[in-house]
Formats: sequence, structure tokens, C-alpha cells
Amino acid sequence: MEKGKELYRGKAKTVYATNDPNRVIMHYRDDVSAFDGAKLAQLEQKGETNNRFNAFIMQTLEQQGVKTHFVEVINERESLVRAMKMLPVECVVRNVCAGSMAKRLGIPEGTPLSEPVFEYFYKNDALHDPMVNDDHIRVLGWASDEDVQRMRVITKRVNNVLKPLFGNAGIDLVDYKLEFGRAVDDPNGQLLLGDEFTPDGCRLWDQKTGEKMDKDRFRRDLGDVIKFYREAAKRIGVPL
Repeated sequence: MEKGKELYRGKAKTVYATNDPNRVIMHYRDDVSAFDGAKLAQLEQKGETNNRFNAFIMQTLEQQGVKTHFVEVINERESLVRAMKMLPVECVVRNVCAGSMAKRLGIPEGTPLSEPVFEYFYKNDALHDPMVNDDHIRVLGWASDEDVQRMRVITKRVNNVLKPLFGNAGIDLVDYKLEFGRAVDDPNGQLLLGDEFTPDGCRLWDQKTGEKMDKDRFRRDLGDVIKFYREAAKRIGVPL
């Protein structure tokens, strides 16, 4: 597979074309950002850690019947994935009240939830990814009712796989975001899980100590960011 021109440069990943129009390369950089890019840094080993972490999660989900865009790891920082047309919506799953939910509702961070809470956000950095509901998504044409229901079904399945995966490793899967789209080479337009699942986009807390093992370590200046990323990875079985 030949690596081609840069297609997209995000906050921590760069996407490249290949000689196959149905496949692209995701390159994980050492960049880390917070607060919509207001806080930036580079952290050694971040790119390779997230690449391996994401590959393990995607492969685990595929084994449990969740279809994703992931194809294979190419090297320590790059993975081959299916080219996708993404929905402009993020689905956030909350098993424990934390982050923006705690701030919005005035609920103490760490409050357990009796069941997972699902939230949707419009992907728009300039607007700081505002929270939206099912009606916004449907009326504004971002996705159909069927898509919304399908996202919920897939998300529940993901949670049923990942929550015990982390739990058995002594880690609480507090919350995380998922993104969905359709592969450009799929005439049936099946909704697939895309983007990534790494400590950049979820909250992971040590069950015994409450120690944060995710990007909140960077947001809150707790230090040892990659040390805890890698510790979380090792506990769930990621080959680093």
C-alpha cells in the first residue's frame, strides 16, 4: 500500500491517501491538545501508544460483532482504515458523571449513573462542539432517524464490550466518545464505527485509587500523561 498526499490534519492525527481510493492511512502524531487547541504540547511515545491502543480496541470490538473502519496496523504510528464519509455528530457515552456533564448539571464528579447516559454533540470546533438532540440531527439533515437509532444500538453494544474489558483490568470506563460513518466503497451504506478509541477521547479511572489514566492528566496538569496511557493499555492487554 503506497502512502499518498495528506488529506486531513487534525489535532493529533494526520490522514493520508493511498493508491487505493477505498483505503486511507491514519498517522498518530505525538501532539496533544486541550480546550479546543488553546493548550498544546508534544509527548514522546504518544503517537505509537494511541495507534496500538486503538488497534486493540477496534479488533476487540470486531471480534464481538461491532463493524469498524479498521483494517490493520502498518507500523508503530500508522494504521490502514477504510475511507469513510463521516456523520458530523459525536455520540458520548457516560457511565459515571464527569467532565462537562458534571459542570452543566452541578452534579459532583464521580457520581455513579444507574445506567449509561447517551449524549450527542455537533462536530464543529468553531462552535466548541455544542450538545444537540435527536431532533436537531434529523431536522438539520446530519443523519436520519434510522441512523440515530443505529448509533444507539451500536453504542450500547460497544459499552457492553468495553466496560467489562476495562473493569476486569481494574479501570472504570467513565465516559467516551464515538464517531460513525459509511465506507465509501459500501453500496449498502452500512453505518460503521470510525475515528479512534484512545485515552485522548475517554475517561479512565483506576478503580482503587481514582487516579486518572486519560487526557485529563494533560488538561489538569497532573503529569505523567503517557505513563498512565501505557499503564491502562498494558492492563487491558494492548501489545506495546
